Amino acid sequence: MRQYDIERYLNVRNAGGADLGPDGRLSFLLDTTGTGQVWSVREPESWPEQHTFFEESVSFVDSSPERSEAVFGMDEGGNERAQLYRLDYESGAITELTDMPEAKHRWGGWDSTGDRFAFASNRRDEAVFDVYVQGRDETGDDAELVYEGDGWLSVAGWSPSDDRLIVHEAHSSFDHDVYTLDLSTGDLTHHTPHEGDVRYSGPEWGPDGEGIYLVTDRDTDTLRLERLDLETDEFAVVADGGEWNVDGVAIDEESRRLVYSRNVDGYTELTAGELVAPDRIDEFPEPDLPDGVAGGVSFGPDGDRFAVTATGSTHNANVYVVDATTGDAERWTRASTAGVPPDTFVERELVHYPTFDGREIPAFFSVPETEPPESGYPVVVDIHGGPESQRRPSFASVTQYLLNNGYAVFEPNVRGSSGYGKAYSGLDDVENRMDSVKDIREGVGWLHDHPEVDPDRVVAMGGSYGGFMVLASLTEYPELWAAGVDIVGIANFVTFLENTGDWRRSLREAEYGSLDADREFLESVSPINNIERIETPLFVLHGENDPRVPVGEAEQIVEEAREQGVPVRKLIFDDEGHGFAKLDNRIEAYREIVDFLAEHV
Repeated sequence: MRQYDIERYLNVRNAGGADLGPDGRLSFLLDTTGTGQVWSVREPESWPEQHTFFEESVSFVDSSPERSEAVFGMDEGGNERAQLYRLDYESGAITELTDMPEAKHRWGGWDSTGDRFAFASNRRDEAVFDVYVQGRDETGDDAELVYEGDGWLSVAGWSPSDDRLIVHEAHSSFDHDVYTLDLSTGDLTHHTPHEGDVRYSGPEWGPDGEGIYLVTDRDTDTLRLERLDLETDEFAVVADGGEWNVDGVAIDEESRRLVYSRNVDGYTELTAGELVAPDRIDEFPEPDLPDGVAGGVSFGPDGDRFAVTATGSTHNANVYVVDATTGDAERWTRASTAGVPPDTFVERELVHYPTFDGREIPAFFSVPETEPPESGYPVVVDIHGGPESQRRPSFASVTQYLLNNGYAVFEPNVRGSSGYGKAYSGLDDVENRMDSVKDIREGVGWLHDHPEVDPDRVVAMGGSYGGFMVLASLTEYPELWAAGVDIVGIANFVTFLENTGDWRRSLREAEYGSLDADREFLESVSPINNIERIETPLFVLHGENDPRVPVGEAEQIVEEAREQGVPVRKLIFDDEGHGFAKLDNRIEAYREIVDFLAEHV
């Protein structure tokens, strides 16, 4: 089989974040230039038109419901302080709408005429988010502060009559509340009082404005689609996902059509239908999409079709437009595979392995299509972040590079991962933190029993919280590893919580433990305090502008490891944040990772 270098794989493009505008224009984000920019097409697989030309990545695009324009978001250097901009499709003019670079701005949507939009921002107080409404031709301080918040607020859309907003509050990743804000009075009505942790996610206005559709686990272990009656605050179940989560819902108010998704062991199942009663859906044929992961539904102006992004292990992300009533899907974008033949991409295998307490841990395992060497394949154990995230069968260019170059790849969804119910997600909370690291140990044991694996060449690699998992795996079970790669990872929970963004601290303390009550425990599980146990080479990569896991986490683990005589490489990018958004930086980062693995594995 022909082999390709890492730069070729990192040039595989992805299209997503699609939006169907009022004139039939399909806008989307495409990273052909190295960062995601706004592009559009009017016909399936036609030559796309590029509309933004920045070095920084655009985070979203949302077309006006009436005009040939859109709002998009962008931060600077990965600092996550997103600003909002208006793009005029006809003239190409771009207007900076917020112009407050020290604040974060979280898009809340257009009103029905496209004359106003809403957003949440921490411009008044960095630690909390307020709600603002702004005219489409207003800028900066022109925005009207319509509600002062005291937590992590976001806006989830305008009512059909444009007189109310849905306001969502996250207390932690698994504890939410939903409110409606009356714009004429400023009154905020709380609709979801509850005890304990309950998720109320992805709220969408119902067609009549008298109810909100959302996914919740208020009475269940998994998320299901329910309707909240705003007059009585009573819930009705609309779709039950069974043992799997309903991920979210998109609704077209005028046609009463909707699409919701289920996450079935990582794979997306989409259901389209019509609300024939407030809590009853007449289903249409299943959308004809490739197996894998799909999301980001955007209805066209008549509700007769919707755009959705689909990706899988062997196909990079592209946008499809689906006929809502028939399920027929047509691909509208053709993101390049950089000359790598798609038939060389390897499909993941979904596996489950037993862990120390009798549970079965889901994971994806991929092996090269070439014959294994006599000693077996080297294996990269790729650990996701979050921790309330999930490794799913979407396209991963680095994974395909590793497979093409003789590495097997193992991607576990250890306890604490999302997608398997709230009980599973909570198994690693606070004092149970290290149980998830034990799951990694058991996964490596499962690999040792696999005849195609070389047990002496197993690598731990992960980013963000996955970086912590790498460091913890190296310190807790040093005998298992040939090398470790820590990307924007946490080395010390105390310094991480002290230095992360003010707006994030309370959310993260709900997961990891608080500095006030749990400092001693946090110190005990921080890899920095067990650094003397690392026996294998380590590569640490980070972004200087990281607002989530400050770069000091990288600096201290590198310094301490070197003092212990551990072979350590360090690579810090001064124009990146929590991850590597720019293509040149990704190429440099993964070239060095490849060299590191070649040297030590």
